[in-house]
Amino acid sequence: MQKTEILKKFINYLFTEKALSINTVKSYENDLKNFLRWLNEKNIMLSDCKKNDIVHYLLYLKEKAYATTSIARILSSIKQFFRFMILDGIIKHDPTEGLKAPKLWLRLPKALDIDEVKKLLSVMLKSKYYLRDIAMLELMYASGLRVSELVRLRLGDINFEAGFIRVKGKAEKERVVPVAQRSLEKLKTYLTQLRPKLLKKKSSDYVFLNNRGKPMTRQRFWQNIKSIGKIAGVSVTPHMIRHSFATHLLEGGADLRSLQKMLGHSDISTTQIYTKVSMDRLLKEYLKHHPRAE
Repeated sequence: MQKTEILKKFINYLFTEKALSINTVKSYENDLKNFLRWLNEKNIMLSDCKKNDIVHYLLYLKEKAYATTSIARILSSIKQFFRFMILDGIIKHDPTEGLKAPKLWLRLPKALDIDEVKKLLSVMLKSKYYLRDIAMLELMYASGLRVSELVRLRLGDINFEAGFIRVKGKAEKERVVPVAQRSLEKLKTYLTQLRPKLLKKKSSDYVFLNNRGKPMTRQRFWQNIKSIGKIAGVSVTPHMIRHSFATHLLEGGADLRSLQKMLGHSDISTTQIYTKVSMDRLLKEYLKHHPRAE
């Protein structure tokens, strides 16, 4: 039986057996037409469809920036479709069995690849504020700071000798975060070579200053990082830098409790989202490279 014929049979089943509304049935139909079209493009028969194929399709939707709720709804449509085929004797095995709705998907912006981070950090700007901007970017990636934490950083918060900074997070909650030596060197260069010029004989306890000697704003830093990304050919936002820090640490073997402390999360369930993100990346690599993944 052709895919289109099976779909028609399923739509009729929804009307007659399930007594669903026209709008609900239309939603099912649109979801499944797109899914069947994707299967055709991949030359996958319905009878040969496996769990990995469906996961691959959901990842495809994720890459197309579908909302989490939309992906969950589409998965529900696909599940109902395969259950119908089981009941009707069209197939014997349900490939959607055990698949759960992706509740955590797309809650985070895309984490940059390590190569993309390297491109950002190796950009040479002609701007006279280059030393400041690259120091901020390096520090953000090295320590996973929020933008608000970065611009509020004060001179007394940095311990160059011990290699850490004291950060004030949400609700003024303090934490200590380690800093890579490379980032500390960039910071020292900025503090000695550019910051005194920005102060113009004024005084300030804030580390990062604008051209008037005032503390940098979140908006200004966002504009600066966007300009750096444009030169590097990398689409980036400040929040993506923090997510890249967390994702790369986790992929490198860091434990969740340590990551929770560094990110300043009060609840470890927030940190556990990164486990899901890392697993998605691993699954994509598995499906892409393993000879028996299909």
